Amino acid sequence: MYNANKPTASELPSTGKLLKSTGVAAAIAAGLLVTIVMPAEYGVDPTRVGSVFGLTEMGRIKVQLAAEAEAEKAAEAGAVAPAPALDSTTITRPTDATAPATMALGAAPVVGATQAGMRSDRTVLTLEPDQGAEIKLVMQEGAKVRYSWSSSGGRVNYDTHADRPGTSYHGYDKGSEQRVEDTLTAVFTGSHGWFWRNRTGAPVTITLITEGAYSEVKRVV
Repeated sequence: MYNANKPTASELPSTGKLLKSTGVAAAIAAGLLVTIVMPAEYGVDPTRVGSVFGLTEMGRIKVQLAAEAEAEKAAEAGAVAPAPALDSTTITRPTDATAPATMALGAAPVVGATQAGMRSDRTVLTLEPDQGAEIKLVMQEGAKVRYSWSSSGGRVNYDTHADRPGTSYHGYDKGSEQRVEDTLTAVFTGSHGWFWRNRTGAPVTITLITEGAYSEVKRVV
């Protein structure tokens, strides 16, 4: 059976038209790559168009967070980092309704008048420019913690995540903010917490307030 609608040779596009169409498509793709994809994904903005629409900053944050996540994985795979200076991070938690107690990281938890298995802490640490720090809570699967953290000097990069033996990284949230308030629900029994990186160019103070079901607060980095 013959196809009665078969086009004739004159109706087919010429080689020149095909090459022209291919060239136009390639030019459009290259333009999108340079003006949108590169700024948004890699923070590279040769045309400055990405800066106008805020894409360049978004891309730079993505690159920084990815690099920090890789550095964290490498640190976890290697030797255990030495304990930080005790005067750089303090945790304050109430022992009763009127008298707060302050403890350094690594000290035994203070038993308070809170519900069994529940506790609250206020953790304060200072980050120099480009310095990173990580605070983890030891939690059981399904446990919940309400938290808020804030930076005294503008936005900082953060990565909320968890780990356990056999699972080096499970991400909850990441970005660049000056303050975050949320609830964290442990997807498995292990360490759950936050990594911050100060890219402001000046020292900042991070204040973390946690309340919920966890047994320990520890500084990992």
